[in-house]
Amino acid sequence: RMQNSRSKPCSCPSLKLREVASMYLTVVAAFLVILVVALQGSAPRHSQFPYKVPLDPQGLLELSWNVSYPQQAVHFQLLVRELRFGLLFGMSDRGRFENADLAVLWSDGHNSYFGDAWSDAKGQLHMDSQQDYQLLGARRAPEGLYLLFRRAFSTCDPKDYLIEDGTVHLIYGILEKPVHSLQAINVSALHGGLQRVQLLKPNISIPELPSDTKTMEIRAPDVVIPSQETTYWCYMAELPEGFPKHHIVMYEPVVTAGNEALVHHMEVFQCAAEFDSFPRYSGPCDSKMKPERLNYCRHVLAAWAMGAQAFYYPEEAGLAFGGPGSSRYLRLEIHYHNPLVFKGRRDSSGIRLYYTATLRPYDAGIMELGLVYTPVMAIPPGEDSFTLTGYCTDKCTQLALPAAGIHIFASQLHTHLAGRKVVTVLSRDGRERQVVNADGHYSPHFQEIRMLKEVVAVFPGDELITTCTYNTEDRSRATVGGFGILEEMCVNYVHYYPQTQLELCKSAVDPGYLHRYFSLVNRFNDEEICMCPQVSVPQQFYSIPWNTFNRDVLKSLYGFAPISVHCNKSSAVRFP
Repeated sequence: RMQNSRSKPCSCPSLKLREVASMYLTVVAAFLVILVVALQGSAPRHSQFPYKVPLDPQGLLELSWNVSYPQQAVHFQLLVRELRFGLLFGMSDRGRFENADLAVLWSDGHNSYFGDAWSDAKGQLHMDSQQDYQLLGARRAPEGLYLLFRRAFSTCDPKDYLIEDGTVHLIYGILEKPVHSLQAINVSALHGGLQRVQLLKPNISIPELPSDTKTMEIRAPDVVIPSQETTYWCYMAELPEGFPKHHIVMYEPVVTAGNEALVHHMEVFQCAAEFDSFPRYSGPCDSKMKPERLNYCRHVLAAWAMGAQAFYYPEEAGLAFGGPGSSRYLRLEIHYHNPLVFKGRRDSSGIRLYYTATLRPYDAGIMELGLVYTPVMAIPPGEDSFTLTGYCTDKCTQLALPAAGIHIFASQLHTHLAGRKVVTVLSRDGRERQVVNADGHYSPHFQEIRMLKEVVAVFPGDELITTCTYNTEDRSRATVGGFGILEEMCVNYVHYYPQTQLELCKSAVDPGYLHRYFSLVNRFNDEEICMCPQVSVPQQFYSIPWNTFNRDVLKSLYGFAPISVHCNKSSAVRFP
């Protein structure tokens, strides 16, 4: 039997390793682990573990969990379909096996052991002197072995990962051979990987759906998933002729059975209303065969990422689609992640929209906060954490928001490949009042629309400040703002009601001040750099020698120079 001590408050003296060993390394008859909690019979009810995600691409490891805010703890249930000689499961800052916080189950071929461990910067495992992954039980079932364990959000143990709001990088590894001790496990030789999830789901009550709710499935029929690691698949769908205005009140994923580990994320976009028709298409989004016009389908109606649940609109609001002034054409985009390069897998996944003809009091809107897409905002190469900030200013909200304010209920953060953290704060009368959404472990490979724990009210005169942190350690030249994947963005798409005319509230540094920066760099530099007006801003950034002085001056320029604010209506016309 595996024993487990109670969790200890932070002030407890840490136990000696020998005592931990005697408490935790109590022997188990070769993986026929005896049940500790009352989970007799069949698998635990789904309702006990509402969130679920496959950890590995083959679906051999499946994680379910629930969150207890009163206990400040997460309960995990790990289904292991084919257990060899043990496994590692845990969390780390960016999904690496070095400096990770781990729960380890291992066997020496005769006996089995479970313990809380950590890995150092070289990936060497050590038993933790404070055991914070509490094993609650384990049970064999026809589908595999269920392990049940608990972990507090915060353990006051410097070796432990602090579970916070936002993205968590989960890591897993499967032991293929028996090991005689924890220290003998070589993490670099493991069959393992990472999975990103939002562990701390918001504890919000689910609104009741209207009685006349209908559903519509936007699915790409019978796609043969390409045998390559990454594919973005585009499929065009259309609403019926004369489809009147409705409100979307909820949506959820529809994933083809067996493909749960391959469908990484999906989005439904509405096309621009100025075009009467769009060509049919079902194929890779980057194909030369893709019609150019599909690039005009950019208005997000729904977005789902692996591990996310159904998305609900608050009961006062719905997302309008259909009716005059709204395009009948929709584009579904699916990201397939196929690292094992399976061939010939067929898929018909997509998103199921729940909509009603009984319109709710308010239309929901989507507003873009952050930085304007412009090369004047740049990140020097070789930076481990460089921040850029975009402002939605008091002047803009004063002009554009109704007196009663707006209510933000969801948010989708967005950067390109160098983004590592994103946060938006609400400031009122010059003081930061509230965090709208923050992700301290943000990954550009995991972008979902997240319902907020509490609705944020924004009034005229408030400011919304969005800061992104970037890492460019692997780059040799400056990274400028723009649309390209190797250029950068800093955006928070906030979902709110009632809808206003304000679609975009962003800023960038004043270009005149940037030109002063370029002339200063030129004056202080030995070799002549052409900073002539006819040379583009990216070219000027690329030619800067990135010494400490040039880096520091750019940082302070972004900190103090005046900004140019874009306060735009839907039609891309600015508010005066």
